[in-house]
Amino acid sequence: MGEAKPYIFFLASLGLAYFSRASLLRPRSHGFYRFFSWEAILALALVNADVWFHEPTSWHQLLSWPLLLASGLLVLHGMHLLGMRGQADPERDDPTLLDFEKTTALVRVGAYRYIRHPLYSSLLCLGWGVFFKAPSWPGALLASLASLCLFAAARIEEGENVRFFGEDYEEYKRGTKMFIPYLL
Repeated sequence: MGEAKPYIFFLASLGLAYFSRASLLRPRSHGFYRFFSWEAILALALVNADVWFHEPTSWHQLLSWPLLLASGLLVLHGMHLLGMRGQADPERDDPTLLDFEKTTALVRVGAYRYIRHPLYSSLLCLGWGVFFKAPSWPGALLASLASLCLFAAARIEEGENVRFFGEDYEEYKRGTKMFIPYLL
């Protein structure tokens, strides 16, 4: 697989760039930074791909699997709630938003009751879960880069949400954490 990694990275990056094309043209949008977090996680996954199941009972693998499980559960749960409660409007006028992000109602149930960004929390868990497959300095750099980009994306998205939802979002911010319930 080693020889194919650059090609896989290139092709997957093309797909991510296409998916994020509107955001990449607007560096002040949350999607701009989200793209770079996806890129860092993709690179990290390729760096650690050869050891994904190596030493399954090692301390780092035992940290990795719960993070990866949490990532999957959070993304499924968050997407489900956005679809059921977010009242998406494809006509919402913001080309940097993906269709599922074009919500017109704040979601305050499930994970959204405790954290404002379950989908970014999912990506944080994914990035660090992949990192713990085979901890290394390059991996730590990529996981940290992904985390910083997700933090920037969340901050920018919160500004966008305040502009769209107004005081309702400000109130929501005061009662929830950004990524981790009761902590951060």
